[in-house]
Amino acid sequence: MAVNLRYMRVLAIIVLATALPASSADFFPMAVWYGGGKARAPMLERDARAKKEIWRKDVRQIKALGFNTVRTWIDWATGEPKPGEYHFENLDVILELAREEGLKVFLQVYMDSAPRWVGVRYPDSLFVSSNGAVVIPEASPGYCLDHPGVRQADLKFYAALAGHVRANAAFAGWDLWSEPHVINWATPSYIPNPEFCFCKNTLAKFRAWLRKKYGTLDKLNAAWYRQYDEWSEVEPGRMSTILSYTDYIDWKTFIADKLGEDLHDRSLAVKSIARGAIVTSHAAGVGLFASPNHWEGQSDDWTMARQVDYYGTSFYPKHSSFVDRNVPWRGALLDFARSFGYAGGRDGFYVGELQAGFGTIALNVSPTVTPEDLRVWTWSALARGAKGVNYYAWYPMSSGYESGGFGMIQLDGTVTERARAAGAIAKVVDRNQELFLRARPPRAEVAIVYNPLAHFVGGRQRAAASAGPQGEVAGIERDSLLGVYRALFPLNVPLDYVHINELDLRPYKLVILPYPLMLPEASAEALKAYVRGGGHLVAEARLGWSNESGAASERIPGMGLWEVMGCRETDVQTGDRGRTSLRWTDGAWPGMAAGEQLPARWYEETLEPLSAQARVVARFANDAPAAVASSYGQGRTLMLGSYVSAAYETAPSRETERFYAGLLEWAGVSLPASTGKVEVRTLESGADRLVFVFNHEKAAADASVSLRMPAGDYEATDLVEERPVPTVRNGEFLELTTRLNAGAVWVVRLRIRQR
Repeated sequence: MAVNLRYMRVLAIIVLATALPASSADFFPMAVWYGGGKARAPMLERDARAKKEIWRKDVRQIKALGFNTVRTWIDWATGEPKPGEYHFENLDVILELAREEGLKVFLQVYMDSAPRWVGVRYPDSLFVSSNGAVVIPEASPGYCLDHPGVRQADLKFYAALAGHVRANAAFAGWDLWSEPHVINWATPSYIPNPEFCFCKNTLAKFRAWLRKKYGTLDKLNAAWYRQYDEWSEVEPGRMSTILSYTDYIDWKTFIADKLGEDLHDRSLAVKSIARGAIVTSHAAGVGLFASPNHWEGQSDDWTMARQVDYYGTSFYPKHSSFVDRNVPWRGALLDFARSFGYAGGRDGFYVGELQAGFGTIALNVSPTVTPEDLRVWTWSALARGAKGVNYYAWYPMSSGYESGGFGMIQLDGTVTERARAAGAIAKVVDRNQELFLRARPPRAEVAIVYNPLAHFVGGRQRAAASAGPQGEVAGIERDSLLGVYRALFPLNVPLDYVHINELDLRPYKLVILPYPLMLPEASAEALKAYVRGGGHLVAEARLGWSNESGAASERIPGMGLWEVMGCRETDVQTGDRGRTSLRWTDGAWPGMAAGEQLPARWYEETLEPLSAQARVVARFANDAPAAVASSYGQGRTLMLGSYVSAAYETAPSRETERFYAGLLEWAGVSLPASTGKVEVRTLESGADRLVFVFNHEKAAADASVSLRMPAGDYEATDLVEERPVPTVRNGEFLELTTRLNAGAVWVVRLRIRQR
């Protein structure tokens, strides 16, 4: 009982802190991960005080290269080896060095490396898998945060850290949780098909979540098709059944909500004491590449972003082995992070970890990371409005299965050219702090709907396998979200990923809903209102097949969307070897000629027009209607009977590129820039405009960029070289021209000329 009372007192402090304002710190960190010496995170070297002058050499080198911040770390086991006994020596030495050498400090907190006394004091706090197997921590993953005693100790440690650093002028902010999952940094290979956490504390929390959702046990029994007599009997399902999978969806939705609550409490624990510091966290694989089915317990990026000043992502384009994620892949990841970072009026996102050197996982070694790589990767993040960049790491990993990888310099201290390249960019950002802090992405006219429910069709029967580093899923859900982006990428059109649960679609002229098999009921009304008000909606096969409970719609498109799309499904089958094709029949459709074949994937859904406004615009090989264009209210719709976006990701075609370009014309989307083979991104910073031009080709290229700009007399400055750039006004466009080497980036500041 005493533990519960203490826990409630901690919660009372946290509740009082909910009225605290967000961080007012006005600082843009360009940071390198450095914990003091050569220990890899989350490990720390011993005898920090005795090594201060040795570490000073590293800190001075970091500063000399141009970085303004050191991102250091602390693990709970080292920081509190006994209850209430705190050891912050390493942190203190780094803070002293940073202050003395003119740097700021961000602190990464690792609670997954927990002290042994927590488990001794709370033996019922171990993680439990779905089969009942218990995880005994080694270096990780610690203990379940749903245990009241563990939660109290966890928040108390954060509060102690906050009290220790709050008056330190060098301290700038936190990353409270690196790559959040229920279970971190441990793979229990002895457990077949693990899933977490099924301990009694998490189950109790799940029951409370269900009571809030359903209100009564009778309603829960009806939803799950169960016959529970007491709430204490309720547990998440552990197997796939033929009857229903509502219980599985509830369980995974709860996990995402729980992780958001965990981050929320940690954020308030530090903000209640160190009010002015920036509070962040970052994902491993953002939802674009990760499935909510993942066994570790997967977070939702939009949910997590609401809990901190800045949520962000890890960014490892050459993580390991033969992985070399190409330009559109990288752009999609960053624009996805930008989308949740700026959603709801938020202020942006952080790159919590940016790969600094070649990657390793055991025997797998990545392609070489070059100075050009770091230049392009860094400016790509900045061009999307990142508000902090943290390179991982100063030294290569000194131990573990990543040993020798990911370092900005060599393990013997040799400074590399890529370190100099990254430092040069850091200097540019640091001398233009206000410009980059105020910069915001331009308003997009195109939205791709991100729908995590798409992963739940079939429940556990459809559980997606994890494939590749950072939990990347090789599935149609990811391919659908990537395919649209990849097809539109050459046009430099700004686009947002919009979460299915936050459908404010009013700013968009074109909304694309890929792979929309399962939708929340509430989203159907938002989609109807969007089209009714004049929007343009493109949806793919089996739209609204089932709702968020897994219940099938009586008619497809479901939830009344058949009326919006002007058609219904009359037949569906899987294409031969999962491939199909839509033969376009409407010769007046923008970008498409009659008779052209539009490659598609998986289903062949036969569509029947249902209104005088609806017309068939494409057919399958058997002549069945494959696409229907219609109108609803003041808007227009296009229903596709297969998955064009997913097909483009795995088998790109010119026809698909023209199709998506034609959708922009169909919806009246204006292209902000006319370019050749270069990528162009812009940010708006007050009256100023930042223009980023990338040459991704393997040879030098002449870059001629025409930007749609309001009338005015503009002066242009090369932000890196700090020299004037000539401009030419051509109607509504402002033209910039230069020659870019292979892998080069040109950054130009445009501002109204002062008279």
